[in-house]
Amino acid sequence: MANTSLNQGQLITTSPQSAVDIRQLSAILFRRRFLILGVSGLVMCVAIFLATIAKPKYQSSMQLLVSSNLYEGLQSRNIQGNTDSQFTDPNFQVVDYTAQLRLMLSTKLIQKAVDLLRPEYPDIQVEDILGKKGKQAKPGSLVVAQLEGGTGVNKVPSQVFEITFKDEDPIKAEKVLQALKKVYQDYNIEQQKQRLNKGLSFVNDRLPTIKQEVIKSENNLEQFRRKNNLLDPEAQGKIILDSLADTQKQLQSTRAQLQDVRARYNNLQRKMAASPQNALISSRLSQSTRYQTLLNEIQKTELALAQERLRYTDTSPAIAKLTQQRSDQLSLLRQEIGRSLGDKAPKTPENGKSLLTQGQMGEVDLKLVEELIQVQTASLGLVANEQSLAKSEQQLRSELAKYPTLIAEYNRLLPEVETNRKTLEQLLQAQQSLGMQIAQGGFDWQVLEEPQPGIYIGSGRTLRLAGGAVIGPILGIAIALIWEMSKDAIYSSQELQNLTNLRLLGRVPKLSLPLRKKRLSTLFFHEKGSLTPRYRDKQLSVYTRLPFHESLDMIYQNIQISNPYAFKSLMVTSALPFEGKTTIAQGLAVSAARMHRRVLLIDANMREPHLHNILELSNDWGLSLLLVDETNTPPDYIQPIHPMIDVLTAGPTPEDTVKLLSTRRMKELIQIFEQTYDLVLIDAPAILGTVDARILATYCHQIVLVGKIGQVTRTELIQATEILGELNVVGIIANEANTAKA
Repeated sequence: MANTSLNQGQLITTSPQSAVDIRQLSAILFRRRFLILGVSGLVMCVAIFLATIAKPKYQSSMQLLVSSNLYEGLQSRNIQGNTDSQFTDPNFQVVDYTAQLRLMLSTKLIQKAVDLLRPEYPDIQVEDILGKKGKQAKPGSLVVAQLEGGTGVNKVPSQVFEITFKDEDPIKAEKVLQALKKVYQDYNIEQQKQRLNKGLSFVNDRLPTIKQEVIKSENNLEQFRRKNNLLDPEAQGKIILDSLADTQKQLQSTRAQLQDVRARYNNLQRKMAASPQNALISSRLSQSTRYQTLLNEIQKTELALAQERLRYTDTSPAIAKLTQQRSDQLSLLRQEIGRSLGDKAPKTPENGKSLLTQGQMGEVDLKLVEELIQVQTASLGLVANEQSLAKSEQQLRSELAKYPTLIAEYNRLLPEVETNRKTLEQLLQAQQSLGMQIAQGGFDWQVLEEPQPGIYIGSGRTLRLAGGAVIGPILGIAIALIWEMSKDAIYSSQELQNLTNLRLLGRVPKLSLPLRKKRLSTLFFHEKGSLTPRYRDKQLSVYTRLPFHESLDMIYQNIQISNPYAFKSLMVTSALPFEGKTTIAQGLAVSAARMHRRVLLIDANMREPHLHNILELSNDWGLSLLLVDETNTPPDYIQPIHPMIDVLTAGPTPEDTVKLLSTRRMKELIQIFEQTYDLVLIDAPAILGTVDARILATYCHQIVLVGKIGQVTRTELIQATEILGELNVVGIIANEANTAKA
């Protein structure tokens, strides 16, 4: 019996739209017009109340020039040096005007102004100037703003600050600014002096300690120099190191010369030994005690001369004296040689006398003897010089070994002196700089414009009223749109059709129950003239409760057109309860009766029956009893309300509704009713929540879905349509569609 007319694949199963379509904005605003008007009215009432309690305001103002002497000094110096230096010099100091602005609005300074105003205004508080805090907060009446100089893109913050204060009393507004002016000036001077004096006090406390440390470090360095008889160990150590190298070089040269002289001396001695005469001369000289003594004296003189030459130059008196002494000693040596060898000796270069006589030593090689004496004398000088240089080398090495310790001690003492001197110099400079800043007085606050009595600036009533008139509708529209987006309900019949892909059978406005007794009395008399007046009046009373509208007639005709040959039983259902399906079923019954169709209206909602209450019929018997007892005959349970309309109420509520509806008896009853009546209208329960309507749908030829505009949601409607997808759903009816523009 159930024919498929709806392709489930054509259903729109997309998720519900969460955004409001701009094309439906006018419909939404019209639908939510009462909400918008209510919000607008509430906002306007608040605005009127605020405007009523608003009091007149007066504003007083003054201007302060905040500049820094230090800033100007640096700026002037930079400008004299270079016109662009104030933008490139990293040491250029810029005044922090943001800190000055915050200082003017600080609670500490405002409290001082309040203390000055307290004798004249005993109840004044800091919050009255800055603004209250907490639950009853309001913006402060005191405003401090830094004015800008220049025009257009060349605007830059200036040194001028404008302070304004608003109050209901013009005199009070002026006095508040006067108190603030005094507080600002006094506090600025006091704070600057206190800060700079604090820094100067630190410097003054630190100076004596640093001076003592400088004196102590200098004394330690001086004692070190006196103790070690030197000024700079590093420089003097370098000098000694150079002297040691020079001494080693001289010693090396002297030893080489000495080795050469000794070789010559040995060679001469061998030559002397080869000749008897030379041997005799050598023997006589070696036996002369005076000769040996003079040689030793010459050696000592050479040694002393070598030592002195390490200390002095050749032009010094000590060197000259030793040189003369050596010359005298050499003369004495030659005289001793002459005495020892005799009067005929060869003449010496000094005195021209002979070393030996020709008679005694004719064969003596006089040149060889003279050379031997010279070599011996030179050897004595070189030996003495070697001893002196060796002793000097040893002394220099011994002295140089002490210098690493001395240099380490000196390097410890000298940086300490330099550090203390530098710290002292810095403290003296800081002392001088801070003193100059104190003399300059820090920031200079000059009053450019004195506080004046407050000027009336209005009460704000017009602004509040205008704000309420503007904000009210905007807020109402915003709330309406938010409310609309938060709800998933359907508000147009076109959307019903689009979501379900079903034929829209019609739109039904909200129905009323007109009285039609006069019209129907003729119909009753014509159809059943034999009815008693009392029974006829009862039927008239019931029938007048049925809804009637032309849209229901059109819907009935659309249903007939959809399947005119198999149109015997029709089930009316909805996705949710209370969508008006019972009212629609009654209206369709009336439309069918007006078209001369015999109609049976069945209340199949046995869980929560409503039809008998609406029509004021008895529900002691009905559909549930017919299903329970198969011996019962249907006519005994049917209640006529019109010659063309009969009603079968739901009857007493059974224990198991699903079990009753699933029996063969239910299907047989519908078939019996289809043979007796032209149309069987079944008022079924809602699709969602129970399976009753799904069972009944399988017994009916056609199914009509009712959707209440503004109540059914997209999700629920899609679910109900999917459940009925395989059944013969002929279309959907938009109920109460008069409140929305489809």
